[in-house]
Amino acid sequence: MKKIILVLTIVLGLSTLSFGQKASSFNITEQMIADAQKAWCGALVQINEAKERGEDYKKVASDVIDAAYYYQAGPVLFKPTLTSGDQTFRMDKEGAMAYFVGGNDKYKNDNGFALRGWKKCESKPRGLILNGDMAISMGNVYIWNARGEETVVDKTWGYKLDEKGSLRIILHHSSLPFKP
Repeated sequence: MKKIILVLTIVLGLSTLSFGQKASSFNITEQMIADAQKAWCGALVQINEAKERGEDYKKVASDVIDAAYYYQAGPVLFKPTLTSGDQTFRMDKEGAMAYFVGGNDKYKNDNGFALRGWKKCESKPRGLILNGDMAISMGNVYIWNARGEETVVDKTWGYKLDEKGSLRIILHHSSLPFKP
C-alpha cells in the first residue's frame, strides 16, 4: 500500500518531499495568485503613502516584506527592476528592504523604488503554472505616479504556501520591457 501511495504522489505531483520535510495538503489557486498580486500592488502604494504622511514607512515596508515574501524560510530569489552589478540579486530581507526604501550603505545605488510617488498599481498576469503548494506567474505590473505617468514592468513571481497555508513569494524577477 505504501508503494502505491508513493507512486501516486510522484505521478500526480501531489508532493515532493525530502526526508524531514513536512507535507502540505494546500493547493494554490488562480484566485490566490490574483489576491496576492493585488495585495503586493497595494503594499507598494501603501509604503509610499506612509512616507508622504511622515509615518514609519520603513516599518510598513518591513511588515509587507515579512507578510509577502518567504525570507523566514531561507533565501528568496529576488531580482529587482533597477539593479545592476554585484547588487542585482537580493537573496535576503536586508537587500529587499534596501531596494524598496533605500537608506542602506551596503546598497548605495538604492533610493527606494517604493518611494517614487506611486499612486496606483495593477498586476496583469499573462500566464500561470499551478502545481500544488507552488506556483509561477508571469505578466506585467502597471504603476502610475501622481502625474498619471505609467511605468510598465515585466514580472515573474514564484510562490509557495507556508505550513499555515499562507502564500509567500519565493521568486521575484522584475525588469523593464525591452525596447529595440
